[in-house]
Amino acid sequence: MDEINTLYNEIQTEVRDDMPAEGGFDALALAPELRRAVEAMGFTEPTDIQRQAIPLLRSGADVIGRSQTGTGKTMAFAIPAVELIDRDEAEPTVQVLILCPTRELAQQGCEEIKKLLRFTLNVWPVDVYGGAAMDRQIYRLKRANLVIGTPGRVMDHMRRGTLSLANVKLVVLDEADEMLSMGFREDIETILKDVPEAHQTVLFSATMPDPILELTSQFMRDPQLIEINAAQVTLDAITQQYMEVPMGRKLDALNLLLRSREPVRTMIFCNTKLMVDEVSAYLNKSGFTCEGIHGDMNQSQRTRVMEGFKSARIPILVATDVAARGIDVNDIDYVINYDLPQNSEIYVHRIGRTGRAGKEGTAITLCSGRRQFFGMRDIGRFTKSDIEEIPIPTVASIRKLQNENSLEQVRTALCGEIPMEFKTMVGKLMAEGHEPALIASAAMQLCFRREDAGLVDIELDRKAEDGRLYRKLLLSIGRRQKVAPNHIVSAIAGRANVHGSEIGKIEIYDERTVVGVPAERAAAIERAMQGATICGIPVRARLWAASGPPPGRPPATVASAAPTGPSTAGSALMRRGMPAITAIQ
Repeated sequence: MDEINTLYNEIQTEVRDDMPAEGGFDALALAPELRRAVEAMGFTEPTDIQRQAIPLLRSGADVIGRSQTGTGKTMAFAIPAVELIDRDEAEPTVQVLILCPTRELAQQGCEEIKKLLRFTLNVWPVDVYGGAAMDRQIYRLKRANLVIGTPGRVMDHMRRGTLSLANVKLVVLDEADEMLSMGFREDIETILKDVPEAHQTVLFSATMPDPILELTSQFMRDPQLIEINAAQVTLDAITQQYMEVPMGRKLDALNLLLRSREPVRTMIFCNTKLMVDEVSAYLNKSGFTCEGIHGDMNQSQRTRVMEGFKSARIPILVATDVAARGIDVNDIDYVINYDLPQNSEIYVHRIGRTGRAGKEGTAITLCSGRRQFFGMRDIGRFTKSDIEEIPIPTVASIRKLQNENSLEQVRTALCGEIPMEFKTMVGKLMAEGHEPALIASAAMQLCFRREDAGLVDIELDRKAEDGRLYRKLLLSIGRRQKVAPNHIVSAIAGRANVHGSEIGKIEIYDERTVVGVPAERAAAIERAMQGATICGIPVRARLWAASGPPPGRPPATVASAAPTGPSTAGSALMRRGMPAITAIQ
């Protein structure tokens, strides 16, 4: 294992005399038909990964490319792959194999390569993946010399004898980290063992976990590393911001955020499939047009959602990281991290969805509690970015924006030609004795009626210092029942008619939860919660008057308690008004 741990540090990028440091595609000496196709695709300058990878791949070296989304890596391996293919074979055989983790990425890669081959003859790319008709893929494979596919379906064709790898010269592992995380390691190893020993292997990955290094050690010969600094990729055109949100109020904050920014096309990232479903259902119920996508959806559902988002019929897409890997849309104006990503590299990969193709974009992360605040701070250090804190939008500011937009629409209409039928209608109303100003007001009310009367402001929980009195309400449900702060807030708010902003600190233990409720309404809340169910589980509720932690086991993690020493970071949080005890996410 020590050899694997040191392998990454030993891999060095070979600096070749023929590697162009600067210059356009002319410096890469592309064949005329490829140069013409690249120009038709609108590319004038190669990206950093293309400038470095293309010469290395042409040299025949095994290459490891570490880069995030939006860096142009598909063209970085597609151009040398096409150049490598012998187009004079009497009967086409598969000479290049490109493996991708998902159906969407295989389709996307095949489409990009087809665009590159617009003026090139005798190169036949075929994409193979699960969920599609096998007989059609078998027919197309008979004349293919370049195959893009998912490991599972490639293995299916190998077992059937409909795909031979005997003449493969180049294998590309695209998004290798995701393929391994999805459980394709054994399939990849079987495929690589079946190709000729003299083949060239190229691996692209956003991250370099140990399993990736094990693959490179086992199947690559003196691999050359190309690393595009993750902290610099696609971030220059992205405004990075974060919003501190009280525990259990992220959905409400997301509602306010979307209404205040009015994005044209937005991606919202969640860490789990369950949260994707919950967020997308909430947004649709709140009047937004939204769809979710994750790995549990069948192929027809995924295809419908992807096509809807790409065509802008669906302006808001909620996704997990894996499901989002197959989405290539250049005009996403907002990326919202509903859940804090699990590491800084995933953060860069997510926000790289916006600020592409010469356009500017915005990335906003919702943070609840100290742990997420510290995680956001670490991300800022990793990306060397000044991530600005923004306040939660207020209902008043949203109303003001909506009114200004409505007035601008009316001004635009007044500058144009108004059909006579509408003038006649106004004339009839005036003849009936109605004032012109009231007629106009009524018309605007009908035209700009809003379905968001339930919007309420959210204030950060700074009750530890403002002197308000709270009582502790004990609920017989906890971490073992997989309860979360938003479940608690929703249950109390719904049964006791209490605004979520009135609910205090939430402490989740293994078998119980302690909630701060307004002292003057504590008894009424206790009565209202009798017979309540949370997450489908009946709960008992009782007030507890003592100070200190409730009887029973201590909280499941030390994250529920404030730092006790003179920590600079801890002191800074307290100055920001963070409570001494927060809910455990």
